[in-house]
Amino acid sequence: MQKERQMKILTIDFETYYSKTLGFKTQTTEEYIRDERFEVIGVAVKENENETVWFSGTHDEISAFLGSFDWCNSALLAHNSLFDASILNWKFCFKPKAILDTLSMARAIHGTEVGGSLAKLADFYSLGQKGTEVDDAFGKQRKDFSEAELDAYGGYCKNDVELTYALFKKLIQQVHITELKLIDLTIRMFSEPVLTLNRRMLEAHLLEVQYRKEKLLQEAGVETRDDLMSNPKFAQILRDLGVEPPMKISPATGKETLALAKSDEGFKALADHPNDKIQALVAARLGNKSTLEETRTQRFIEISKRGALPIPLSYYAAHTGRWGGADKVNLQNLPSRGENANKLKHAICAPEGYVIIDADSSQIEARVLAWLSGQDDLVEAFRKGEDVYKIMASAIYSKDIEEITKEERFVGKTTILGCGYGMGSAKFKTQLKTFSTEITAEEAEHIIKIYRNTYTKIPALWTEGRDSITAMAKNQSSDFGNGCVVIEGSNGILLPNGLYQRYPNLKKIKVEGKDQYVYDSRKGIVKIYGGKLVENICQALARCIIGEQMINISKKYRVVLTVHDAVACVVPEAEVEEAMQYVMECMRWTPEWASGLPVNCEAGYGKSYGEC
Repeated sequence: MQKERQMKILTIDFETYYSKTLGFKTQTTEEYIRDERFEVIGVAVKENENETVWFSGTHDEISAFLGSFDWCNSALLAHNSLFDASILNWKFCFKPKAILDTLSMARAIHGTEVGGSLAKLADFYSLGQKGTEVDDAFGKQRKDFSEAELDAYGGYCKNDVELTYALFKKLIQQVHITELKLIDLTIRMFSEPVLTLNRRMLEAHLLEVQYRKEKLLQEAGVETRDDLMSNPKFAQILRDLGVEPPMKISPATGKETLALAKSDEGFKALADHPNDKIQALVAARLGNKSTLEETRTQRFIEISKRGALPIPLSYYAAHTGRWGGADKVNLQNLPSRGENANKLKHAICAPEGYVIIDADSSQIEARVLAWLSGQDDLVEAFRKGEDVYKIMASAIYSKDIEEITKEERFVGKTTILGCGYGMGSAKFKTQLKTFSTEITAEEAEHIIKIYRNTYTKIPALWTEGRDSITAMAKNQSSDFGNGCVVIEGSNGILLPNGLYQRYPNLKKIKVEGKDQYVYDSRKGIVKIYGGKLVENICQALARCIIGEQMINISKKYRVVLTVHDAVACVVPEAEVEEAMQYVMECMRWTPEWASGLPVNCEAGYGKSYGEC
């Protein structure tokens, strides 16, 4: 750990040509850097505590300047290193030994409280002011700058480097080495891409998607545009398809209302729904000509023309610490069911001579929940490899395990995986309908009651979660569950990775006449209650475990993607059996703080991601 922290640090910042049609306002990061018009105007580099050096010149001159630094034995540091590390590799063929990123570190430490920009973070830590000279560079190539303008731009760039390094010294004290390694892995998935795309398959898939779009709207029961634009009618269409409409708390009334405006996070999330009928409905309501499936497929086709597939993931994008999609390529939500299942996944391929191994942590959240709550009988069933879904179904249907049918087992599975956070009977009924399983309201109430009476420690944890919310609001501290996390008053919840799950501006308000705790988030005002807090904590703990497992895998094989509770890596085709055993051992490992938690995994491999 000490060696890692003492590695030579090269803080870097590139200044690049941008215009109305070139840059982040109109392009993704991948499109921008790979555009033939892309030009590096200059670069500033700071080696450890030494004075920052600015250099501007031709491409070859800049390459020679960068080559004077020992990247192979140094850590690259930048604010948004995904951009700078990609330029360094894609344009100049230098790969640092490690990648550090103050943007990722700040996101993990502060969440939504401060903001991610260098300007806001520098102001928060009283480090100095970020300049504005970049605004004067709009539309200017290097040849368009006067000597004085270029000097001023260099001063601006050097100041950014100094601010980044000063910010790093503030943040490094708050981020554990494990999280630094995960930041490095995440950025390398993008800056050092190895996966390829099958363009012919993607082009065929695009035609299929376009052909099916109008048919999907008809199947969804949309007769007029009024059906799409009326909130109640649109909400009912969603319910008929087994999807509960997103809700929000109205700032004006303090009451819950439908979140179906184009700016609502819940509604925007529906555009990324795995059911392509939902995608088609959302696109039509927004007046878009293309569904997400169309635009994503087209984007993949365009990327395939430019090179390998960079995997854009935002480290600590979610409140629970999980990764999120970025750069308009959300690989966290590729379709897994329906006619389009795996079509895009099959187009993502391993490089020549390699295969992809995809390992998924089995029932990780349900296992963490049972372990955290002290539900020892369920923990033991997981440990022994018993069929917990059949056990649950046996209790629901009052039948011997041997007599449980496939359909009944599915209900048991949905119960174990879906009811651990306080879900009510109405929502449970809707969830089963999503999977084409119809039950009555009475049956749903019976199932919920059986689950809660069978595993009493889990509802007790929801109550503890409710009390913990009250404690945080009163700035009081306490242990939680089996003690692997700690409630630290208004700071939030201290996780085993040393980071906090925060609930900014936590307060009690009246929602439809009832007291309700809420907090501020990127999505606006969010409700928090006992079951939801338990869900947050279980997802955060699962993410901590997956993160450490990912690091273990990376010691031997190249990790190329993580999706929810799964990790994908590429391995030489000749050693796939050995690699499978190693990866599965890593995915069955638990950190010291999770002693007694039984984890397991399922894994597969193939030449394409869809074959795994």
